[in-house]
Amino acid sequence: MDAEEFRKHAHTMVDWMADYIDRVEDYPVRAQTAPGDIAGRLPSEAPENGEAMDEIFADFKSIVVPGITHWQHPSFFAYFPANSSPPSILAEMLTASLGAQCMLWQTSPAATEMETLMMEWLRRMTGLPEGLHGVIQDSASGAILCALLTAREKATGWTSNAEGMAASVSVVAYTSEQAHSATEKGAKIAGYGKANVRLIETDENFAMRPEALRAAIEADRADGRIPTCVVASMGTTGVGAVDPLRPIGEICRDHDVFLHVDAAWGGSALILPEERGMADGVELADSLVFNPHKWLMTNFDCSAHYVKDPDALIRTLSILPEFLKSREQGQIIDYRDWSVPLGRRFRALKLWFVIRSHGVEGLRKILRRHIALAREAEGWIAETADFEIVAARSLALFNFRYRPDSVDDEAELDRLNETLLHRLNDDGSTYFTQNRVRGVYAIRWAIGQTNTERRHVEAAWRIIQDTARDL
Repeated sequence: MDAEEFRKHAHTMVDWMADYIDRVEDYPVRAQTAPGDIAGRLPSEAPENGEAMDEIFADFKSIVVPGITHWQHPSFFAYFPANSSPPSILAEMLTASLGAQCMLWQTSPAATEMETLMMEWLRRMTGLPEGLHGVIQDSASGAILCALLTAREKATGWTSNAEGMAASVSVVAYTSEQAHSATEKGAKIAGYGKANVRLIETDENFAMRPEALRAAIEADRADGRIPTCVVASMGTTGVGAVDPLRPIGEICRDHDVFLHVDAAWGGSALILPEERGMADGVELADSLVFNPHKWLMTNFDCSAHYVKDPDALIRTLSILPEFLKSREQGQIIDYRDWSVPLGRRFRALKLWFVIRSHGVEGLRKILRRHIALAREAEGWIAETADFEIVAARSLALFNFRYRPDSVDDEAELDRLNETLLHRLNDDGSTYFTQNRVRGVYAIRWAIGQTNTERRHVEAAWRIIQDTARDL
């Protein structure tokens, strides 16, 4: 494909992308396909000869698009948002055109230096303490793994990378029973073992109980284990719980335990001064992560990972074969030493585009709109006799269930709400996810798609009521 042919097809596809952004509401939110439908329409063998781009693009529209769940649909209320925006899309187009692999400063100085600056912009935007050093990771899970690895190295006197984990050494990680499964997965990868992950009980607000954490650390130390890493949450996946960072940080300081804060979703809300109370004590943390790709209009993937001691992270992850050496070493940052993968995308460019295009105040307005919509929707449900709030709103997330007076058996209520969820999602007009809250089957309602407006939330509430009462 020469430049002129590329130009022609690029214009065609950009026109389609603009139409998609403008008319995404015309699609069902969740893909209305059955397992195997898409694979059944794809050839089983690769073509021997090249095919025309017009034909490839036609197949994209007729085969791929029907099998896509539309995360950018304003009635997407499932999981957490993975929101995007036109400035972010434009930056990704440029990133793909450049095709840069940004592992070293030398392999793209602009990528490295812009990443350093964008992380400082975000730090100041969110009010995080000075002295934190940032890096863009692929996900919050990757940042949690980095924290677990760094904590393991510090706890073992920097020997486990060199010598492996001795059978007699039991390093232990702690997180709340409400926390994301990424801590358990990371602990398995990092050699802690699932048996050495402690899920700490939570209080009436689903937040980690500091006294329970202290007791668990002291019990492990008495048993000859090494309390190594605590992962606290700022907005858990299920209910949006926020752990009390100050008392947790003080316990970690008293017991020389590494503290990582997983603020994957909730951390973006720190751009709102009125929400910064949930970060009280964050200066005691050794590292923290939040995802602009969840709630700052920057398309996946883009996780902002901050560390207090970058030398510890680099010492944990650095490896220096001859082909990665450069004459600038020691004068610049090589971010390949700051994450598990060697290869790195130019993720900072889309952050630069988004922040400059929206402005900090523009981003604040969007988040405030989402939070206000969630507050209003929660109020509608709380005031309706045959529905109830199961977990109160945290930022722009809450959990609810249908509870008609005629049903008082908990197992039957669970089945009823599971049926309600499936009917809502199968309809295609909205999309929610399920949850278990203290054993109760609940429906999560997360508001955060870039273009969600009051009319979308109102329509979803009408559909929920109509569907529930037709069961």
